[in-house]
Amino acid sequence: MPVAKSNRNTRWLGVLALVAILIAVGATVVNTARNWSATSAARKLKNPVPPTAEAIAAAKQDYVEHCRSCHGEKGDGKGEKAPELSVAPGDFTDARTMSSRTDGELFWQITRGRLPMPAFEDKLTHQQRWQLVDYIRTFAAK
Repeated sequence: MPVAKSNRNTRWLGVLALVAILIAVGATVVNTARNWSATSAARKLKNPVPPTAEAIAAAKQDYVEHCRSCHGEKGDGKGEKAPELSVAPGDFTDARTMSSRTDGELFWQITRGRLPMPAFEDKLTHQQRWQLVDYIRTFAAK
């Protein structure tokens, strides 16, 4: 009988471990999805920065400094750090996805960030973040 009791305990511990893993994964998925969904008000924000040559050139510098290592030189999500990340970086060359996102939503995502992407609210000015929205849109336009 001691062997049967040991098997039951082992199975019980296995079930508990599986439940704990499922709860952790579920919480991570919910938290990730919740943190990346822009609010309705954010989606409605209009970009106050026109996509002039000067704005695009300034944003390109910020992109190179803050975004290129993950999102890639071409904005395709294939930067040198991309393979190390727990979540694949966005592909700005995907015209279908990019056309479904409003400027306000992109601005909100740049501002808030989501692991592994940092928030840029304290790293870039309001204008720089809007300029980045204009710049990343150029990848899908090509």
